[in-house]
Amino acid sequence: MRAFFGIGLPVRGAQLADKYSDLAAQGYRWVTVNGPYACHIEQDVERIITHHTDATELEVVQNIQCYYLIPGTIVQVIKEDPARGMSEMRLGSITRSLWTYSRFLSEHPVPDTYGVIETPENSGLIPTADTAIVPELPADSSAARTRPNGNP
Repeated sequence: MRAFFGIGLPVRGAQLADKYSDLAAQGYRWVTVNGPYACHIEQDVERIITHHTDATELEVVQNIQCYYLIPGTIVQVIKEDPARGMSEMRLGSITRSLWTYSRFLSEHPVPDTYGVIETPENSGLIPTADTAIVPELPADSSAARTRPNGNP
């Protein structure tokens, strides 16, 4: 009964595997590498992998061309390029899509550094009721503006 998922109900054995299989079927993957291997442009990913030196890594990170991937982070694959072995993906905290090598992503859950398996809900990929922005209504309806004829 260690793992919890979704609304806080304990999930066991087969249920846990089914839930993660369902996520994988929806395009969710877990990162398996640690490094600057996610870029806005496919060619930048190829460049950082092909010519991976400290200088290249520093250059692409300073120019905000690449982002660090951290093992256990969940991503959502939105497009795959099998010929190049690459995937275009979304991360919860980044507004633009990024590319990485598909081999850096797993269909099987990978625990993060704290031993937690990320889900779309706890990673920011899916807004929850806690994170949704709801406009606030005026506390006093008499404060609402009205037209000269008395209609709002």
